[in-house]
Amino acid sequence: MILDSTDLRILHVLQQDGRISNHELAEKVALSPSACLRRLRLLESEGIINGYRAELNAERLGIELEAIVHVSLRQDVDDWHETFIKKVQQWPEVVTAYVVTGASNYVLRIQARNLKHFSDFIVNHLNRTSGVTDIRSEIVLQKIKESSQLLDLLPRK
Repeated sequence: MILDSTDLRILHVLQQDGRISNHELAEKVALSPSACLRRLRLLESEGIINGYRAELNAERLGIELEAIVHVSLRQDVDDWHETFIKKVQQWPEVVTAYVVTGASNYVLRIQARNLKHFSDFIVNHLNRTSGVTDIRSEIVLQKIKESSQLLDLLPRK
């Protein structure tokens, strides 16, 4: 799907306020409500918009610790990659997981209630996972930027 300037305006407004009504959205992007809804449904059906969700405040929920964890695995065991991926899917502490190049096989973003919870996760779950050879953790001291402004990455026309 090729996005035109109207589609980009719709996406920009929705990134700022995902709860905006279709009528308000239509006004902001200078479309009729029916035309706006038609474009919105197309953006959804094409997979440009993955969904709508509430952004929760981890600190207010009592989730005080965030860490970046680098994990290396032995690769001489059958299905080592698939087995690890299945484990990662089961752990609620892992909020983001990446397969990466470099010194480790995976980078995990972990959130935990506190240091005790994080330590328990590392010792009793991650460290006990078959094939894990190295775990390196970095505690996040301060988040200085988080962005989901994907539109800013697109080339300007």
